[in-house]
Amino acid sequence: MKAFFLKHRKLHIWLLADLCLLAAFWLCRGNRAWMNALADHFTGPLRQALGRLCYRTEISVMEVLYVLAVLLGTAYVVWSIAAVVKAKGRRGHRAYSAVLGAACAGLSVYAGFCLLWGVNFWTDSFQDKSGIRAQPVAQEDLLDVTVYFAQRLSQAADQVERDENGVFAVPRTEILEKSPAVYDELEKQFPFLEFDDPGVKAMYFSRLMSVIDFTGFYCPYTGESNVNVDSPACLLPSTVAHELAHQRGFASEQECNFLAVLASTTCGDPAYAYAGWLMGYIHLGNALYSVDSETYWAIRNALPDTVKADLAANNAYWDQFRDTIVQKASTTVYDGILKAYGDERGIQSYGTVVDLLVAYYDPIT
Repeated sequence: MKAFFLKHRKLHIWLLADLCLLAAFWLCRGNRAWMNALADHFTGPLRQALGRLCYRTEISVMEVLYVLAVLLGTAYVVWSIAAVVKAKGRRGHRAYSAVLGAACAGLSVYAGFCLLWGVNFWTDSFQDKSGIRAQPVAQEDLLDVTVYFAQRLSQAADQVERDENGVFAVPRTEILEKSPAVYDELEKQFPFLEFDDPGVKAMYFSRLMSVIDFTGFYCPYTGESNVNVDSPACLLPSTVAHELAHQRGFASEQECNFLAVLASTTCGDPAYAYAGWLMGYIHLGNALYSVDSETYWAIRNALPDTVKADLAANNAYWDQFRDTIVQKASTTVYDGILKAYGDERGIQSYGTVVDLLVAYYDPIT
């Protein structure tokens, strides 16, 4: 055994180092004070420093790294197979070395993710910091807030540029250029949201992101917020606001959806306001439909034709990717990631945004 260990000494030490790091993370993650300190004084500043470096270029460094990872991974597999074939009498040892090397590399990437982002699943949430809590929603309150959002959405619909078919036509470049200022107003209400926003980046492989059912992605390895610019533009501003919420260290998807609505509707820009009301209405409307479809359709049918055109265009776009093998696999994997980090509702946690919206807006209505 000793001889076997020494023969692959470097790889075994690498493996033990990975396992020790992961074990330390999983053992310490339940200590909120430790996780807050780690995020505030180390991983948060580190991600910001990486972001300042990567934002020196308009190209998504995340996408470059992913392409390189695919190319290097493919090259490693080909090289390993060739090495095993040439090893003859030592093929077993060579194959073991190749597999162990790949496992160590994968575990190192995962350990880096746990350190740079996984920590944030165990720190103080937006609900903890703001005092706004998701509570069970009464049907009448859900109805009131849905009606309120439908009214505000209808008012905002005439304030944005549209094409000859009445569909949202604000240029994507204009939306992205305004992204650094989206949270300026909301930061006045919640000072803990203060952050020097670098903006977001348009992804070159946006179509591929649609295939795997992603509208945006925050990459902790590069500190970049990346958005899908192939999908309909009507929800792009609220997607931008969602990814900028992740920049502030909030890992919860439902809280970032809630913050996206708040930031978009308070920033003063018509395109962002419209997208924020639209995003909120979609979440609320889906919840209302599940308990009272007749009332949902009454509200839905009363919306302006321009809003209906945007909803139809958005649905038509995403229908082409729905229920594909790739989309299902992507959803399953992401659902597993959320659950692994303590979000037991997994992908269903997106519904919690409705509870937060009702808790925040019901007193207003």
